[in-house]
Amino acid sequence: MLKTKIISSLSRVFIDSKLDDFKPLERISALKGERISFQLVHQRFLDEGEGIYAYRENFTPKFSGALAKYITVREVQHVGVDLPIIVGDSDPYYERTEPGLYPDVLRPLHYGGQTIAKTAFPTSLWIDLTIPKDASEVGQTDIKIEMVNDAGEVKSSEVLTVDLINAALPEQTLILTQWFHCDSLANYYDVEVWSEKHWQIVENFARVAVKNGINLLLTPTFTPPLDTKVGGERLTTQLVGVTVENGKYTFNFDLLDRWVDMCDRIGIKYFEIAHLFTQWGAKHAPKVMATVDGEYKKIFGWETDAVSEEYVTFLRQFLTELIAHMKKNGNDKRCFFHISDEPQLEHIESYKAAKNSVEDILKGYVIMDALSDYEFFKMGIVDLPIPCNDHISHFIENNVPNLWTYYCCGQRVNVSNRLISMPSWRNRSIGMQMYKYDIVGFLQWGYNFYNNQFSVDEIEPYTDVSGEHWVPAGDTFSVYPAPHGKVHESLRIVVFHDALQDISAMKLCESLYSKDEVIAEVEKIMGEELRFDVCAKSEATMLAVRERINEMIKAKL
Repeated sequence: MLKTKIISSLSRVFIDSKLDDFKPLERISALKGERISFQLVHQRFLDEGEGIYAYRENFTPKFSGALAKYITVREVQHVGVDLPIIVGDSDPYYERTEPGLYPDVLRPLHYGGQTIAKTAFPTSLWIDLTIPKDASEVGQTDIKIEMVNDAGEVKSSEVLTVDLINAALPEQTLILTQWFHCDSLANYYDVEVWSEKHWQIVENFARVAVKNGINLLLTPTFTPPLDTKVGGERLTTQLVGVTVENGKYTFNFDLLDRWVDMCDRIGIKYFEIAHLFTQWGAKHAPKVMATVDGEYKKIFGWETDAVSEEYVTFLRQFLTELIAHMKKNGNDKRCFFHISDEPQLEHIESYKAAKNSVEDILKGYVIMDALSDYEFFKMGIVDLPIPCNDHISHFIENNVPNLWTYYCCGQRVNVSNRLISMPSWRNRSIGMQMYKYDIVGFLQWGYNFYNNQFSVDEIEPYTDVSGEHWVPAGDTFSVYPAPHGKVHESLRIVVFHDALQDISAMKLCESLYSKDEVIAEVEKIMGEELRFDVCAKSEATMLAVRERINEMIKAKL
């Protein structure tokens, strides 16, 4: 006997879950141009007289209804988690806190489009409904899901009612980056950097990034000096060719131009130029490779002081020529620049010196860096601060304009994050938070970081989601490398994309009412003031917030 149930995308199905534990999803609303997700959870139970070999059975999910043509389906796979939380630095609002198997990978169906119903534990099918902006199927319509066995027999049938509202979801305005690590792709697939195979893989991963709202792509003009052991190196991935002859520098931008062409082709709007100085202090130069009198070798790195005469001379010439080259094609204002990642108060002097060495050349361009101390910004050292979401209140209270935010492994208490131990409704909460506080951009460092701490070694992402017990699981990457250079999304990145769609829906709602009215309705459902340290406490609350926004939009049409 096969049992099935349609549930929301915010539920997670663990191997010890029970079907009766889940509230069925019977109805959902959507806007045109939106991708909404839900799940079909299924489990096989032995009928009387069935033998021991009936512990599994293959089924093909069949969809019918006016919206069925917009559906794609995948299976949710589990990964082993050895570090779900940092003991002593968490809160009561995690979904689970013990090591074990956690649902995360969204993998295409196997066996020619089938799923295996097991007697041992329930399995979830992840169903995406991607509605075109010009869809005509407005109003309430049913999607029927039938599970058909190999004999062609329908063994279960479920129905979801979708209310398609006759309004298009506005385009995303939030600038979003998740750091894109080209070296991880070359290492995992064992291909030469910037070989044709590497380019193909990079584009595959970048396309999935765009699909999930990423529109600012970390661009390795030089190998990014991020998460690298002092004195160590990451695989060279620099796009800019450098030649030194008789002490003079010349630059080749052919690979960078190919990168720009790729970004234009797939929908990337902005280029996040790799940091100009090392992380955590801006004290050294990044690794820079060059052909020197015919020999390819490293000319700058950890041994180079950040503001040494030689490096500053090189850097100023490089930036001048880079900007001129990008300007020639109308791309210079698409560039965002970094000095150094996560400077602390003790790094003020080194950061200031590094910035001062190039500030005049970068005048008129965005210079931004992740930092958490408001005093650092107050001193006027950073033009565009990116505070983490558990320290952003000081920036909000002081009316810092054009505010960005970020999170990483350290944001574990009361705030939203996509850590694998956190419930999906907490992940999605950041959308309404960013909407309320007019956040312009969001940064997260790990789109596809498949290394351990300081990039000393590579890791196997399907068995290690914490960088060898370094950070809480789910911090280092949001997508998994699939066979043949393709990509498996995590359910976490899809849920985060739902948060981005929530922002767009709220902006549409605001255009029909007012921002104060939208926030008032959200906070009425939340039952408290919405802040960055206040997330939805349940699946029902998060779903109700979005449904209320859709109801308000529909009421005005």
